Amino acid sequence: MTIKRIAITTGGGDAPGLNAVIRAVTLAAISRGWECVGIRSGFDGILHPEDFPDGGMLPLDANAVRGIAHTGGTILGTTNRGNPFSYEQEMPDGSVERQDISHRLIDGFQEHRIDALVAIGGDGSMGIANQVANLGITVVGVPKTIDNDLEGTVATFGFDTAVSYATDAIGRLHATAQSHRRVMIVEMMGRHAGWIALEAGLAGSADVILIPEIPFDLRKVAEKVKQRNSRKRFFTIVAVAEGAMPVGGAEMYQDAGGVKKLGGIGEYVAEGLRPLVENEVRTVVLGHLLRGGSPTARDRLLSFRFGAAAIRALDEGQRNVMVGLDPPTVRYVPLAQCTKNIKLVPGDCDTIKTARDLGTCFGD
Repeated sequence: MTIKRIAITTGGGDAPGLNAVIRAVTLAAISRGWECVGIRSGFDGILHPEDFPDGGMLPLDANAVRGIAHTGGTILGTTNRGNPFSYEQEMPDGSVERQDISHRLIDGFQEHRIDALVAIGGDGSMGIANQVANLGITVVGVPKTIDNDLEGTVATFGFDTAVSYATDAIGRLHATAQSHRRVMIVEMMGRHAGWIALEAGLAGSADVILIPEIPFDLRKVAEKVKQRNSRKRFFTIVAVAEGAMPVGGAEMYQDAGGVKKLGGIGEYVAEGLRPLVENEVRTVVLGHLLRGGSPTARDRLLSFRFGAAAIRALDEGQRNVMVGLDPPTVRYVPLAQCTKNIKLVPGDCDTIKTARDLGTCFGD
């Protein structure tokens, strides 16, 4: 198939490095004589172009992507509610139903003469990209998630920036925790996989790290606090992933405007610890701060590599694959393969072994 025009879409939560990928894809496509357009807000730019005053498609050329590599967010906009295979439609009676409107996606691709799609996103977006590929559209995926939980790649862009920010936050809390003899609990993102909490906790010298892969016992955490107090270390730093859960328990959810959102584990740990330790216990929730800001140099480089590799994949005739980091190179992974499982933290990985050797408590 001869490629003349490609489209880019960014879906799911934003992550530092998205704009760098867009820039790399655009410039690499232009260098091959291809046109490039961006679909606004996931697939909404095609499904509901009337919602965008200046059109649902953004023409991308060298000028459009100049000076964006160091910026956070995405110039295309994004959404985590735009699945064309299960799209929320409001009924006349006010109820909401999910419908398959993917045929409108096919019509939109034909209308805009799009020959191939570069889909940038996490596990949910890659799953949708795989379904889109099954409709006959040529797709190359680019792995994006701060959680680093996608199979088929050693690293995802956005992860290094999130870890760097969380590490800095933990470092700042050491001083105030020591000054006030407090237990400081730092809750951070990590729905099913605890990569951010693990690496930021270890890099920031947290005393306790709680991740979804290792159910915790609050008594073990309290023992660690008491042990530090006995050594005249009257403060403790606890790094906890939002998806962490106690032994025999479940994930914690909060109500956010009528929608259940993962979160609250930090306060759960704080409430459980207060009766067990003498220290004052405080909670800090980093939340969406991990998603924003300028990407680190490592994330910018990875974004450039992934974006350029996506275009090379199309140029080489690859179809329906995701680009993935396999040091020292970037390889192509079938979309169907990289969406089967979530990449969890192995209990015997070197990072966990290192943390245990340094005396870090995992609550087990």
